[in-house]
Amino acid sequence: MKRPVIIGLTGSIGMGKSTAARMFRDLGIPVFDADATVHVLLGPGGGAVAAVEEAFPGVVKDGAVDRGELGRRVFGDNAALRRLERIIHPRVFRAERRFIAKAMRERKRMVVRDVPLLFETGGDRRCDVTVVVSAPAHMQAQRVLARPGMTRERFEAIRAKQMPDAQKRRRADFVVPSGLGRGLTRRAVTGIVRKIMDGKTKGRRRRHA
Repeated sequence: MKRPVIIGLTGSIGMGKSTAARMFRDLGIPVFDADATVHVLLGPGGGAVAAVEEAFPGVVKDGAVDRGELGRRVFGDNAALRRLERIIHPRVFRAERRFIAKAMRERKRMVVRDVPLLFETGGDRRCDVTVVVSAPAHMQAQRVLARPGMTRERFEAIRAKQMPDAQKRRRADFVVPSGLGRGLTRRAVTGIVRKIMDGKTKGRRRRHA
């Protein structure tokens, strides 16, 4: 069986990555959502619940990890964050392998890996094509600060852990614009899929979709 083309989809917080992921799904492209997988792993009966409780006693309530409490435990503590990552990352990787194997059995031409920290974690090395969703900085801030419970301090702390948008755009094969209307974003996503179908994505040059 031929392995599908693996599209790495990423973008900093508030850039519109989730919207782009939905557009890929609308085109029939299977999307592996790393964040959603983590939610399942930490949810009721999730595969990481016991290990997280062992590492961070008291964060499990009613059979699920209290994400707010866990976040407070690891926020600003790099050692605690690395301990959590050693629990979560291997489990996400195994789930991703199962997802790609299923796509192979179904003879899918391509799949999307939706990973917020794709470049930061070196995950782009497991992709054939990389796509970054990008919006103007003022729009990013407006979107993120409108989220419930978000503060400027927390936003800046999150952004500090992410590769600068300009650097992501330089490294990506395609840059999808967000914030200038969904029609433009959708046309960019459709164009990427068309180019992959036509075999026009060889090489690692930056392209604007």
